[in-house]
Amino acid sequence: MDSPLGRVTAVLGPTNTGKTHYAIERMLAHRTGIIGLPLRLLAREVYDRIVAVRGPSAVALVTGEERIVGARATYWVCTVEAMPVGMAADFVAIDEIQLCADPDRGHVFTDRLLNMRGLHETLFMGSDTMRPTIAQLVPKVQFVRRERFSELIYSGSKKISRMPGRTAIVGFSVENVYAIAELLRRQKGGAAVVMGALSPRTRNAQVEMYQNGDVDYLVATDAIGMGLNLDIRHIAFSATSKFDGQRIRPLFPHEMGQIAGRAGRYMQPGTFGITGEASPLDDDLVDAIQTHRFKPIDRLFWRNDRLDFASAEALIAALETPSGEQVLTKGREADDLSSLKTLTALEGVAVRLRDARDVRLLWDVCRVPDFQGISHGEHTTLLSRIFGFLHEKGRVDSDWFARQVKRIDKPLGDIDMLSKRLAYVRTWTYVAQRKGWIDDETHWRAATRAVEDRLSDALHQALTNRFVDRRTSVLLRRLKMKEGLLAEINDKGEVVVEGETLGRLEGFRFHETGTTTPDEAKTVRQAATQALRPEFHLRADRFYNAPDTEMDFTEQGGLMWGDQAIGKLVKGSDALRPAVEAFVDDDAGPEVMQKVTRRLQHFIDRKVAAAFDPLLAMSRDETMTGLARGFAFRMMEGMGVLPRNEVAQDVKELEQDARGQLRKHGVRFGQFTVFQQLLLKPAPTRLRLVLWSLWKGLDEFPEAPPPGLVTVPGVVDAPDGYYTMAGYRLAGARAIRIDMLERLADLIRPADSRGGFEATADMLSITGMTLEQFADLMGGLGYNAERGERPKVKATAEAAEPEAAQTDTAAPEAPEAAPAEPSTEAATPPEEAVEATAPEVEIFYTFTWAPKRAPRGGPRREGNRDDRPQRKGKPKGKPGGKGKGDGNRGPQVFEAKPKREARIDPDNPFAALAALKDK
Repeated sequence: MDSPLGRVTAVLGPTNTGKTHYAIERMLAHRTGIIGLPLRLLAREVYDRIVAVRGPSAVALVTGEERIVGARATYWVCTVEAMPVGMAADFVAIDEIQLCADPDRGHVFTDRLLNMRGLHETLFMGSDTMRPTIAQLVPKVQFVRRERFSELIYSGSKKISRMPGRTAIVGFSVENVYAIAELLRRQKGGAAVVMGALSPRTRNAQVEMYQNGDVDYLVATDAIGMGLNLDIRHIAFSATSKFDGQRIRPLFPHEMGQIAGRAGRYMQPGTFGITGEASPLDDDLVDAIQTHRFKPIDRLFWRNDRLDFASAEALIAALETPSGEQVLTKGREADDLSSLKTLTALEGVAVRLRDARDVRLLWDVCRVPDFQGISHGEHTTLLSRIFGFLHEKGRVDSDWFARQVKRIDKPLGDIDMLSKRLAYVRTWTYVAQRKGWIDDETHWRAATRAVEDRLSDALHQALTNRFVDRRTSVLLRRLKMKEGLLAEINDKGEVVVEGETLGRLEGFRFHETGTTTPDEAKTVRQAATQALRPEFHLRADRFYNAPDTEMDFTEQGGLMWGDQAIGKLVKGSDALRPAVEAFVDDDAGPEVMQKVTRRLQHFIDRKVAAAFDPLLAMSRDETMTGLARGFAFRMMEGMGVLPRNEVAQDVKELEQDARGQLRKHGVRFGQFTVFQQLLLKPAPTRLRLVLWSLWKGLDEFPEAPPPGLVTVPGVVDAPDGYYTMAGYRLAGARAIRIDMLERLADLIRPADSRGGFEATADMLSITGMTLEQFADLMGGLGYNAERGERPKVKATAEAAEPEAAQTDTAAPEAPEAAPAEPSTEAATPPEEAVEATAPEVEIFYTFTWAPKRAPRGGPRREGNRDDRPQRKGKPKGKPGGKGKGDGNRGPQVFEAKPKREARIDPDNPFAALAALKDK
């Protein structure tokens, strides 16, 4: 343990003291140098820094899985395990020397502490807790104490949702890290993930994503405490205990101090605290972390470096030889020693161990790390296979090696699958880096490195896709920087801010797409509002000046501008005076809201005025007085359509002058309905249904029947009054348009409703129905339809009488006899002859007036009301009225005229009139 010539210095102190930077400067001051670092990732970072100063030809990078040696390499950057032993260099440095106390890797660091020296200068960098042991083990060592550049402050407990930016949250299991990262994605836009199990390329990509601000949060294991220089302002512990490979134990104070010390860079203060279910830190621990004063390390893990390769047993005995120093203690049995013991117990391996060369080869194979983390048995089986190749052929079989590499060269799959493949390829990368183990080393080193790079890139992308909402994180960063956001709206209505599609602008409302949480929606809304406020004003100006032809209303009361919903109708002070509610985001401002609302009100007011012009003109007619004016008001209430039975008394009280005033405005007094013909057109009907539904407060507005149809199928569960507003009357299974119903009534009027009549071709033509459908319609109007059958009449061109051809009930004439045919054996049998000459049968219906009266005081279904009360004798009316014209006879028109039993008495005053009528 005697130190050779050369100055030995221990630069000790907490994190953020610039120790690694100091070591690099000191190494570059010498002609040659070697620096050992605890992580492959940190080694790569230092390598890149030196290459930037001295060029790639002067620098070498050597790790277990990577070896880059410049043509004239004078500076060697290595992981501690890969440091070349026996190489004379002017300068030697070991970073994170306190890892001598690590139960797994400590014996390697202790070996470098005791045996690695530079010809001119040696540096040990690490925690001040190593001062006593270094002073005891390294003679003439000089100590340099370095203080933190910034203050470290405890900030207590914080929820993850309230974590400040530039925070690293530390977890101690893969499941915990993933759960925290997923939570940060939902609430903060995402997080980078750093774990020791990741490849350096993946960790570099994740760290870069955090460093350049794509994400504001980092989730890491305790690997973050090993020299990673990151812009971290706050460290949050999600747990204060971890599984160390054998048991779950609390973190040592110096371990927590190492991790917490990563907060704060250079002169910027840092904070640390807890989150989630982590236990609160007691005051003594907090004080120790803030002042970096921990119990000194008084035990280092050590393993004998003077190995005996005479036999496997001798080698094992040498490795287990205890130290003579009290400060050096035997550590946990390392994986390489455990593998050695297992392999030497195998008969297939033991027979090959014939001399020291074989034992040394087996030891080299046992030192292949278990990157895969598989079971000890599987790992030793793999090592046995490699040892067999090397012992028998001197090389690992190239075909077998190629198959192993090809099997895992698949950059597809989820995070877990890619992580496993990366662990597997690290084994083959390590094997390819071993000198003399495989043919064409250069090719396989490049090939395994390429596979690792592809898998690393795929894993980085998978982590990013899962744990980063790139859109939200980018917007957060730009909003934080208070930069102006450039927004545009493409032809699909998509809102794009700084290249990120945030959602769609529909009318004057912004709809986010792809957001899943209120926090994401808030971020997107903030970015969109800042960018779209000018667009709202421009769009409001265009809408205000747009013609009415670009606007429309839906049958559910929506208001449209083109294909975009911009408002809806709401109940106003009157059925024909609806109000509007504009769909405008609050972020657009009150000016935009007022402008859109005013324009929508103008549109619907003009729409009502145009559609109901006859009705409104009638209401404004000042020449209309008395009962006519009152009836006009009723028409306004019914929006131009009134069932006759609801206003029968009002109609009865109207004088001819009053009726004339109403007829001037297109009012028609039908037998079933009083209406204005112009208001039965499709446009007024569609608007009337919407306004009526709105006034009635219906949850769902019934749709208007298709235009141009005389009859339509009945609507299931139609609200009371729907058919009247639609301009139809329900009769049976179908509803008939009210104006066509009045025409049908005119055709039925001369028929014998009591004696029975049949439908004429004109009746069927008006309704456009089949005979069966017409029968159902008549049943709905109050008629009894009696079905019958009779022989079908065949008209002949020669013998048919004109009257017979026009009468359904006329008997058919006998057909003219046909010439006699000669008798044959194949003559038609008598039964077949009868069938051949049987007349065709036709179906007919006889209709008689038989209304179904509703129970007294009971409800009546619309369309099935008894509009025609039975009255005996001649209906009341003015003398000489015949029931034609405006329908003064009322709903009795369908009633058959009573049959006269005897002629009128000659002494009757109306005898002369009756005689003239009979003539």
